[in-house]
Amino acid sequence: MSRDPRVAIAITDRNNPYNMVTIQGNVVEQTVEGADKHIDKMAKKYLGVDKYPFAMPGEERILLKIVPSKIFHMAPRS
Repeated sequence: MSRDPRVAIAITDRNNPYNMVTIQGNVVEQTVEGADKHIDKMAKKYLGVDKYPFAMPGEERILLKIVPSKIFHMAPRS
């Protein structure tokens, strides 16, 4: 990402694959500061545990700040 900061993220609703969002943008900041704390916070929210249980020895987490340039949302009509 230091060489090519362009990224794309796609998120799909597992209960309805027609409800989805894609985001394209550029990474403007990379940091390891606070990354372990952030994954523990996400583990608490989504897994109900205080510490992320799948960390591997020697693993380094990186937080990326992305500035979006294009956002697309698709949702089924009600």
